Amino acid sequence: MNDLILADRELEVGFIGQLDALFEGIERMEASHKASPSNEQFLTDKEVSAWLKVSRRTLQDYRNNGMIAYYQLGGKILYKESDIEKMVMSGYRNAYRMET
Repeated sequence: MNDLILADRELEVGFIGQLDALFEGIERMEASHKASPSNEQFLTDKEVSAWLKVSRRTLQDYRNNGMIAYYQLGGKILYKESDIEKMVMSGYRNAYRMET
């Protein structure tokens, strides 16, 4: 009976250790994803397409037509968050009709 309890305890300790390692890995990934020398955040095309509510194919058209700034590292496309914000704000138009 004691062997069974010890075996269960070892599994529990091992599982908790694996969870801790997983959480540490996630924290490292999050820190490295957001950290850059200029404190600029870079976004993937998946993140930008979700933000702008357009398809990833539409983002490719934006790149091909020079409408959106991007970085290409190998096969990976990245966008500066500030560049996307500028692009969105450039399309902003004030209301011209005043309600009375």
